[in-house]
Amino acid sequence: MSKKIKLPFDKRGGRITLRRQMLESKTFLDLSPQAKILLLLLQVQWRPGRAVGYGVREAEEKIGCSRKIAMRAFSELREAGFIRMVDESLFCSRRHSKTRTWRLTWLPWNYSEPTNDWEKINRVKN
Repeated sequence: MSKKIKLPFDKRGGRITLRRQMLESKTFLDLSPQAKILLLLLQVQWRPGRAVGYGVREAEEKIGCSRKIAMRAFSELREAGFIRMVDESLFCSRRHSKTRTWRLTWLPWNYSEPTNDWEKINRVKN
């Protein structure tokens, strides 16, 4: 019986995996560098049973860009079919505020299969 070999990255707790087909697609390659980073940051927050809460301010801070560029990165991902908005943000100084929530189309959401909207948009462009 063979002993299971632990790889070095197993000790750190978690990893991000992306499909080669997605990474090599024209839809992904046409994204700006900021949108590609945002895609990874959104996946870090992903869980199969809930939408990802991530806002423009957080993207600005993590990517290290202006508000305008962070907003453009969200727009690019939305137009390319990588993300879909689930709930709009709400700001209220008296009550609880909430950030926008997103569904990542290349990953399962709400325990359902991924919709891979980016593939459909890629076909429409060609």
